[in-house]
Amino acid sequence: MRVVSTNVYVGPNPYAHFPVIRHTIDLGPLEDYPTAKLDGFAERLVEALPGLQEHGCSYRTPGGFIRRMVEDEGTWLGHVWEHVALELQSIAGHEVTFGKTRSTGRAVGEYDMVFQYQQKDVGLEASELARRLILRLLPDDVQARIDEEKEADYDWEEERDAFIKRAQRIAFGPSTQSIIDAAVERDIPWIRLNQYSLVQLGHGKYQQRIQATVTGQTKHIAVEIASDKEDTRTLLESLGLPVPQQRLVYGPQSAVRAARSIGYPVVTKPLNANHGRGVSIRLTSDEQVVTGFEHAQAHGSGKSVLVESFVTGFDHRMLVVDGHLVAVAKRVPGHVVGDGEHTIEELVEIVNEDPRRGVGHEKVLTRLQFDAQAERLLAEAGHSAETVLPEGEVFYLRSTANLSTGGTAIDLTDVVHPDNRDMAVRAVRAVGLDVGGVDFLSDDVTQSWRDVGGAIVEVNAAPGFRMHVAPSEGTPRDVARPVIDMLFPPGSPGRIPVAIVTGTNGKTTTTRMVSHILQMAAFVPGMTSTDGVFVDGRLTVKGDMTGPMGARTVLRDPMVDAAVLEVARGGLVRAGLGVNRCDVAACLNVSADHLGLGRIDTLEQLAEIKRIPIEVAEDTVVLNADDPLVLAMAEHAKAKHICYVTMDGEHALVREHVREGGRAVVLERGVAGEMITIHDGGRHLPLIWTHLIPATIDGKARHNVQNAMFAAGIAYALGNGPVELTLDQIRHGLQTFSTSFYEAPGRLNVFDGHPFRVILDYAHNPAAVEAMADLVDRLEVQGRRILALAAPGDRRDEDIDAIARAAAGHFDHFVCKRDDRLRGRGETEVPEMLRATLLAAGVADGAIELVPDETEAVAHALSLAEPGDLVVVFGDQISRCWEQIIHHGEAGGDGQAMLTPHHPTAMAPSTPATPVVSPIDDDEDDAPRVVELPDGQRLVRDSRGVHLASDEEAD
Repeated sequence: MRVVSTNVYVGPNPYAHFPVIRHTIDLGPLEDYPTAKLDGFAERLVEALPGLQEHGCSYRTPGGFIRRMVEDEGTWLGHVWEHVALELQSIAGHEVTFGKTRSTGRAVGEYDMVFQYQQKDVGLEASELARRLILRLLPDDVQARIDEEKEADYDWEEERDAFIKRAQRIAFGPSTQSIIDAAVERDIPWIRLNQYSLVQLGHGKYQQRIQATVTGQTKHIAVEIASDKEDTRTLLESLGLPVPQQRLVYGPQSAVRAARSIGYPVVTKPLNANHGRGVSIRLTSDEQVVTGFEHAQAHGSGKSVLVESFVTGFDHRMLVVDGHLVAVAKRVPGHVVGDGEHTIEELVEIVNEDPRRGVGHEKVLTRLQFDAQAERLLAEAGHSAETVLPEGEVFYLRSTANLSTGGTAIDLTDVVHPDNRDMAVRAVRAVGLDVGGVDFLSDDVTQSWRDVGGAIVEVNAAPGFRMHVAPSEGTPRDVARPVIDMLFPPGSPGRIPVAIVTGTNGKTTTTRMVSHILQMAAFVPGMTSTDGVFVDGRLTVKGDMTGPMGARTVLRDPMVDAAVLEVARGGLVRAGLGVNRCDVAACLNVSADHLGLGRIDTLEQLAEIKRIPIEVAEDTVVLNADDPLVLAMAEHAKAKHICYVTMDGEHALVREHVREGGRAVVLERGVAGEMITIHDGGRHLPLIWTHLIPATIDGKARHNVQNAMFAAGIAYALGNGPVELTLDQIRHGLQTFSTSFYEAPGRLNVFDGHPFRVILDYAHNPAAVEAMADLVDRLEVQGRRILALAAPGDRRDEDIDAIARAAAGHFDHFVCKRDDRLRGRGETEVPEMLRATLLAAGVADGAIELVPDETEAVAHALSLAEPGDLVVVFGDQISRCWEQIIHHGEAGGDGQAMLTPHHPTAMAPSTPATPVVSPIDDDEDDAPRVVELPDGQRLVRDSRGVHLASDEEAD
C-alpha cells in the first residue's frame, strides 16, 4: 500500500472548490482484502480513532462509515485511508470533512484518493500516519502477505500525540485563527506569508497584515514600551494608574536588597518575557528571591530582572482593542481539587479526562502536566504526587495563570466596574497599543480599584485571545471582530477586482489587452502570463507565472488595485486555481493542445479543466459562443451575468440571449467594416471598428479581433461591477495596444525593418497555426510566403501532424525545425514528421527544407527572403529569435533604430462615428422561453439570460 504520486491543490481544482490533496495510491496485494475480510480490523480502528464513529460517509448519518466497513463485503483500504487521514487532521484541530476515493481505471488496485486539508504539511503527515496505522492494525495473516513489516516499537498514542503537537506548531494559534475567522466572516481574503503567524488580510492595495494579535497598525515604539516592564510601570505610575512597587536588578544580592526594600512577599520576573515564563510569585525569603532571580534570568533575553511587590488578588486579563475594552477574563492557574480519595497524580489524570482539554492549543483547555515547576510547588507545600488532598482543598500546579500551562479562564466582561474599564483603556492608550492586554490583580474586579485596591502588573502587546473566545466558564467573546473592524472599517473593501483569462489560444494577448486597458484608465494592474508577473506594465517576476504562485504574487503586491490573471491548463492540473473566486472569468476556446499529458486525453476532459475558473466567477463569465465546448460551460456558471462573445452576428443562441436582455460582445458588419459591439440589458453599444485596433493588422488578424472582443467583454464586466471603467476608456485601451515585441513578445510581432516583412509568433498547436495561416492568406504579399515551422516534442504524433496540415497550402516554402528542448524526441524526429505530413498534404518536395536547429533554421529562412517576401517564424526561444530577426544582415547598424511596429500606437480618435450596423436584436415580440436549434439542442431563458439547456432543463 503505497503512494504513487501526489498533487497538492491550493485552490479550486478538478475535485473541489477548496484545497485538497490527491494521492494516486497502489493497494498492491491489499486489493484482495476489503475490510469485511479483515477480522477485527474495524473494531481495532475505531478503538484507535473513536471519532470515526461520527463519519457519515455515503449514508450521510453518523456511523455510516463503520457500516460501510462491516456490511456485505466492506470497503477497500484506499477508502479507509482517506477517512483516517481526515480524522487525524480533525483531532489536531483542523476542520476537514471532504474526501473521495475512486479507481483510476488504469491498473488493478490503483486509486485516486482525494481528501481535504487546511495546512499542507499537516495533511501530508496525516496521510502517512494513517497509512502506518492501517498497516499496523491488519490481521497477522494478511500482514504476512505485504512487504512492510510491523514496527516493533510502535506506540499509537505516542505517535498520535506527537502528530498533534507537530500540527499545533505548524497551525495558527487560536488568536491568529480567530482573527482569520472574523475576516472570512466579513468576506475578507487572507494569505499566509510565512510558516508562523504572519498573515496578510485583504488583497493588493487594500491589504493589512497581522502577526498573531500584532497588526500592521501597531506602533513599534508601543511594543518596545510594553516589552520593557520597568518603562511600562514608570509610564503608568506617572499617570496615576495603580502599579506595584518595582526595582530593576542585575544580580542576586541586588535582588535580595530590592526585596527587603519593597517588603516581602515579592515577585521576580524577566525584564523581557511573555506567557508567564520565568515568573516566580509570593517569594518570602532571601533564598527564594535568589532562586527566583536565577529562574527569571534564565528565561529573559538579558541579565535584567525585575523585583516587584506581590499584589494579592485574582489575575484578570483585560483586553483593549482600538480604545475600547472588549473582554475581561479571570485567570486561574492550573489546579486540582482534593476529594479525600485520589492522589494528586490521579486528580491530574481525572482533570485531563475533560474533553475540553487537549495537547497544546488543540482544544479550549490545555492538559495539566507534571514538570519541574509542579514538582517544586509540591515540594514547597510538603506534598508529593502520591499525596491525597482533603476534600475541597485546592492545590495549584502552576504559579501563574496562563492557559498554555493548564490554567482556566472565567469571563467577567459584563460585570467589570466602570473605573476598572477606564483604567484598562487608559493604560493601553498610554503605552500606545492598538491591541493590548492589561494584567490586573484585584480581589474583586466588580469593585473599583480606588475602593478595593489592585494593581496593573503588566501591559501586553500581542495579547492572547483564547481565554476570551473560549473561556472555561462564562460567555465567549468575539474579540477578533473589533480587530477586523479596526483594520477594515465597515463598508471598506478588502478585495481587489480579479479577472481570470483561460482557454487554449489567445490567453496571453487577451490578458495583456485587459491589463493595458486598466493601465490606460489610471489603474495599477497586476498581471500574470506565460512571460511573468507584471505590475503597472513592468516585469517584476520572469517566467511562466500562469499557476497559483503567479496569482498569489499579484495579490500580495501592495501597489496593485486590479488583478488580471492568465490561467493555463498546467497550473490547474498540477495545483488548482490560485484564488478561491474571481469577479470575472473568461474562456476563449478549447482546442487540441497538451493532450495526452496530465491525464487529459480528450477535448472534453480539457474543457472540464478550463471550466474551473468559470465555476468560481461571481459577477460575470465571458464565453466563446462560437466554440461548443466553451458554450456548454454556461450550464456550470453561477455568476450573475453570462456574456457571450461571437464573431457570427446571426448566432441563434446569442440572438436569443440578447433579446432577453443578456450581455454579449458581437462582431457586426457595417458599411465601414466590422464593428465590435456590446449588447447589455437591451442596449446596443457600438465600441470600435476592428481596423482601428493595431493588434488586428487592419482587421486581418482574426484571432486578435476575437481576443480584442474578449478583452472588451472582460473590461466591460469589470467596469459594470467592481471598478469604474467607461466605454471610452475601453476603446482607448484597445486603440493604444499593439503587438510589438516589447508589449507582447511572441504574439504576432511584426518587423518591417528589412526589404521583406517578418512575423514572429509562438504558435505551438494546430488552432494557433490555423489562425496564423488565415492571417497570411489575408495579407497582401508581393513575393513568397516563407515559414519556419516547428512543433513541441511533447505533443502527440497526431497533434504534430495537425500542425503541419494546418500550415500546408498557405506558404510557398517551409523550413522545418525543432525546439531546443527535445522533450523526449530525437534530434531530427519532429522536423522529419513535419516534412512527411507536408509532403502527404501535397507540398512539393523542393519547397521543404530540414534545418533542425532553431537558430540555424531562422537564419536560413531569413536568408531566403527577397524584397516583397513574407517570412513567418514559429519560434520557441522568442527573445533569441527576435534578436536574429532585427539583426539579420546588420542592416542599420545594430538594428535598434528599426524597431518600429507595423502600426503606430494610436491610429484614430478615441470616439469613432456611430456606424451603420445591423443589430443582433431583431425586436421580435413574445419571444419563446425555449428555442430548439437546428442541431437538436435547446436554449433556455433564466434570470441570467439564455444558455444551452442541461439534460434536466431540456426534459
